[in-house]
Amino acid sequence: MAVRLRLQRRGRRKAPFYHIVAADARAPRDGRFIEKLGTYNPLTQPATIELNVDRAYYWLMNGAQPTDTVRSILRHKGVLYKKHLMLGVKKGALTLEEAEARWNAWKEAKEARLQQYREATAEKKRQFLAAVDGTPKAKPTAAPESGEGVSAPAEADSVAE
Repeated sequence: MAVRLRLQRRGRRKAPFYHIVAADARAPRDGRFIEKLGTYNPLTQPATIELNVDRAYYWLMNGAQPTDTVRSILRHKGVLYKKHLMLGVKKGALTLEEAEARWNAWKEAKEARLQQYREATAEKKRQFLAAVDGTPKAKPTAAPESGEGVSAPAEADSVAE
């Protein structure tokens, strides 16, 4: 039985939400599956991905073939990098501790970049909402430079009397 790691569409029309599943290659897209591995929401900024990395790694090591989109999700989450490192351990190029240290360092760097992106996106959204919040902006008024502007009409009134 050929196993595929693929997306299963959920959500309503024009609002897609996907489950990442391991399914028989012959099963229909939204049909039977073997195991649910996570979720993918492309509508959020950045896209929200929740994935059981250990189970996805298990399926990859047992020969499951991911679709193109799921492959990019696995690459984003580091599952393919973990597979690459573990194959190096199996061949004797690395020790298990070295491989785990490399994967953890990669994961921390990736999380830092993603957090930086989230903050930049939140700042852009805040600036946009401030620009279009619907309240009229106060026009700057020219303030008198000194007390001369205020006292000049008062002096003119006193001279007229």
